[in-house]
Amino acid sequence: MRVLVTGSSGFVGTWLVAHLGESGDEVLSLPDSLDILDSAGLEAAVQHASPEGICHLAGQASVRASWQDPQATYQVNTLGTAHLVAAAAACSPAPRVLLVSSAEVYGRVAVEDLPIAEDRPFAPPSPYGASKAAAELIGLQAWLGGGLEVVRARPFNHTGPGQREDFVVPALARQVVEAGRAGAGTLRVGNLAARRDLIDVRDVVRAYRLLLQQGDPGEVYNVCRGTSVAVSEVLDRLLRLAGVDAHVELDPARLRPADVPDLRGDPTRLHELTGWRPEVDLDTTLSEVLRSLAG
Repeated sequence: MRVLVTGSSGFVGTWLVAHLGESGDEVLSLPDSLDILDSAGLEAAVQHASPEGICHLAGQASVRASWQDPQATYQVNTLGTAHLVAAAAACSPAPRVLLVSSAEVYGRVAVEDLPIAEDRPFAPPSPYGASKAAAELIGLQAWLGGGLEVVRARPFNHTGPGQREDFVVPALARQVVEAGRAGAGTLRVGNLAARRDLIDVRDVVRAYRLLLQQGDPGEVYNVCRGTSVAVSEVLDRLLRLAGVDAHVELDPARLRPADVPDLRGDPTRLHELTGWRPEVDLDTTLSEVLRSLAG
């Protein structure tokens, strides 16, 4: 399959490009100089690539950054998706599109309503979550109103080697590595009580390829483990795996204006469609993140 990956040089994009190539697909990328907000340039690039499928990953991926610059987040994640969908629809034949959203669209969910199924209404507490909810509706409208085969994926938290250090796992892992080198130290942390459904990026990209090929147009699929882990436990595991003993101190600057206590999804729909299950255990992922930062 000829697959165009937007955001191919990003964290998930790099892993997805590798997985598609290993699976025998022909992988295409947009020019590095192309701005996704350049609608005419994007349409020309997509038509030139003539893909059979598109995995749309390009966007602003940080919840924290979305609070700092909401408008830029909306422009890139929402308007950028509108441009990508229009570019795909202008192709003949039109490709299938996997639109990557986020579990942040669900927002705060009561414990008794966990795990979260895909029919849960949108309730995004952050500009990032709102931008992804709007992007989803653009994709859904393109299917319902124009017949463009758009499949939506809602990944929960994922990590692995190569993720930017403004995300929680590499941010904690970097401090653990530095404390190990120094022989002691203080780790400055945010909300350790938050619980997240955390999986490895390699499991995520496997799900994306399966959904691009097998997902039902107009449908949405959670990509998650189905269990959640507290950030405090993630930190404890990192310290144990690294053999480091360090003092932990709350840093108010690392707290979000609005945080979700527990974000745990139900992957049943994805499993029943494709047979997908997570294969990489958390300790393996954390060990590899530590090694990548220590290298």
